[in-house]
Amino acid sequence: MSLNLSYASLKSLRAALDSKQVSSVELAEHFLARAEDALSLNAFLHIDRGLTLSQARAADARIAKGEAGALTGIPMAHKDIFVTRSWRSTAGSKMLADYVSPFDATVVEKLNHGAGMVCLGKLNCDEFAMGSSNENSAFGAVKNPWDTSRIPGGSSGGSAAAVAAGLTPAATGTDTGGSLRQPAAMCGISAIKPTYGRVSRYGMIAFASSLDQGGPMARGAEDCALLLDAMAGFDERDSTSLNNKQAATPILARFSEAYASNASTGAPLQGVRIGVPQEFFGEGLSADVRAAVEAAIGEFEKLGATRVEISLPRTRLSIPAYYVIAPAEASSNLSRFDGVRYGHRAKEYRDLKDMIERSRAEGFGAEPKRRILTGAWVLSHGYYDAYYLQAQRVRRLIAQDFQEAFKSCDFIMGPVAPTTAWKIGEKNNDPVAMYLEDIFTLGVSLAGLPGMSVPCGFGADKMPVGLQIIGNYFDEGRMLAAAHQYQQVTDWHARTPEAFR
Repeated sequence: MSLNLSYASLKSLRAALDSKQVSSVELAEHFLARAEDALSLNAFLHIDRGLTLSQARAADARIAKGEAGALTGIPMAHKDIFVTRSWRSTAGSKMLADYVSPFDATVVEKLNHGAGMVCLGKLNCDEFAMGSSNENSAFGAVKNPWDTSRIPGGSSGGSAAAVAAGLTPAATGTDTGGSLRQPAAMCGISAIKPTYGRVSRYGMIAFASSLDQGGPMARGAEDCALLLDAMAGFDERDSTSLNNKQAATPILARFSEAYASNASTGAPLQGVRIGVPQEFFGEGLSADVRAAVEAAIGEFEKLGATRVEISLPRTRLSIPAYYVIAPAEASSNLSRFDGVRYGHRAKEYRDLKDMIERSRAEGFGAEPKRRILTGAWVLSHGYYDAYYLQAQRVRRLIAQDFQEAFKSCDFIMGPVAPTTAWKIGEKNNDPVAMYLEDIFTLGVSLAGLPGMSVPCGFGADKMPVGLQIIGNYFDEGRMLAAAHQYQQVTDWHARTPEAFR
């Protein structure tokens, strides 16, 4: 077979399945073998061949009956923040180390049962999705397949590393403050965080409820469009799920329609205005990342787009606002894990109070403890108005900055992170330095806007660089279409780490 299954697009895998070049069972066995051969990356937390092959056989039966959809029979894997029936669902924490969910998250239902995709297993992540490096997992750090001495980004680092290394064609991830976009950038793949509320949070273990959003990770923008179309939709079990005309518009319909009228002109993005915020290109951005991002914007201009200089003046305020709001919500969400209702229970204790204290001390790692304490403090009497309420006001101002910018542009583009992936352990003793890596992604999450990352080059250290594309609410289809046009004239998304070819 001439098709390289490990790095084939979802459309190519669909064609191979439909033409009987390969069966779903054979595809699943191929990727399971790769995942088992790459355990040193620590990307997978739970693999169950029996469960996977059972789903693959069911997919083959659907295909044989002529009932296959665009994704039926194609393997994928889930970030271990989505509860998944029969697989362990740990959120990367000792607190849930042995938890096996009795039900599936809505995202899992839609992809594996609705669309007929085949689950390869559960992927490592920062504990309760708290982190930017995937070093906070209770089960050990994930390694970047481009350089195993470096981090893959976080919190969806296991998902990004698995896709980049060809261990799975696609994966789910979550984004609270950049946790889809940043690891995608650092591992050289594509990912999109949709408009807040477009993908159900039901069955997604909560970190910060007003920020958490699930999204797809794959090699290219077209694959992400296929996945997001299957994931999105109203869910009555999620009180934050959106149920309006814009949210109901299929992603693929917008993806296919966008720029179709310009297809024969040689300038498919003619008329598209790209906003470039000056705040994204200031002090702190490394020269090699700047060069790669500027070159990428130049390619969009060659495709017919126009560059517009804009300002997002409250960019720097996104870090303090986020690190008040997110810990506050985390302290509330994680209060349920006390050894009584949910989670790890200490083996030895004197009384109920001691049991709860010991259980939480043993079950949570350093980063969740730090955020729980911070959140409890900013919500406490005398500090709520001074910190939490003020942060929410700043959040609204940040959202207004984006809306003002969109009056003069269609998309906003810039870097995903100030640097490429750093060495494992390099920033462990300085959590503030770690937080500063999120400066370009946090504002998008606070505003609830869709944002994505696409590969756009390599830094001086030969590590991947990602271009961030930010759209207005419900504009995922056009964003993905614009990224796809870029990927038709560049091959950064097709590059693969040498050790895993």
